[in-house]
Amino acid sequence: MAALQNINLAIRFLLEICALMALGYWGFHTGNGKVTKALLGVGVPILIAVIWGVFGSPKAKFKLSMTPQIFLELVVFGIPVIALLVVGKTQLALIYGICVVINRLLMIVWKQ
Repeated sequence: MAALQNINLAIRFLLEICALMALGYWGFHTGNGKVTKALLGVGVPILIAVIWGVFGSPKAKFKLSMTPQIFLELVVFGIPVIALLVVGKTQLALIYGICVVINRLLMIVWKQ
């Protein structure tokens, strides 16, 4: 069982990376000029990564209580789904969203 739990944590990390990549993809396909595309494509993922690192990650400097933590997870893992939908990547958004939900449910069951 411990091996499955470790795999689930590794998947969680991969989902975090996928969230940043999805936001970067959205940014580079949303902006109206090279500068705007670059700012959105690089800036938004960096902003989300910093927020997640400070407040949401397992080694976060500031630990949140349950309600703010759930809200932060909804933002960090939900916005990429919306971003993928906006740029027309519906199937990718669906697959990513389902993976996030299953991963989170397993984290709850296994108290990770």
